[in-house]
Amino acid sequence: MTEREKMLAGLSYDPSDAELVAGRTRAVGLTIRINQEPDHEKRRALVNELVHASDGRATIMPGFFCDYGDNIRLGARAFVNANSIFLDCAEIVIGDDFQCGPGVQLLTPEHPLDAVGRRSGLESARRIRLGNDVWIGGGAIVLAGVTVGDRVVVGAGSVVTKDVPSDVLVVGNPARIVRSLP
Repeated sequence: MTEREKMLAGLSYDPSDAELVAGRTRAVGLTIRINQEPDHEKRRALVNELVHASDGRATIMPGFFCDYGDNIRLGARAFVNANSIFLDCAEIVIGDDFQCGPGVQLLTPEHPLDAVGRRSGLESARRIRLGNDVWIGGGAIVLAGVTVGDRVVVGAGSVVTKDVPSDVLVVGNPARIVRSLP
């Protein structure tokens, strides 16, 4: 099993593997170009080269960063505001009509909790899945392994550490359901 296959399977993997380094180098090059491109349509073409956008019309504003890009799947009409970070060591799967405030972080990697394990350099990752019509407020963070249901609003600055059912507003650190949505 390759290190990339291990990474995508949620197993411990070595991020210094040559194939993974090449994937991150490709993503850095594309994100630099995306972040420097002032023309919306030209930027969109670069976005489509970086990520999988179901309708080819995803908007990602400058200041975006990701690990690989090719592990990100954006639904139709996705909008990602400025300075967002999607660390896609595992898949990040996002439904249609996604709205992402500025400075949002979707973080799939995980590192060992013990110091000896961290020094080994190995890490693992778990998929993030966001449903349709999800709005994530500015500065919010969604952690590895989380699934967010349809029509959810994540309040600005919230930290989502566990799964969220559909049709709710969550806020806080850790994010908690504060009410149902119509």
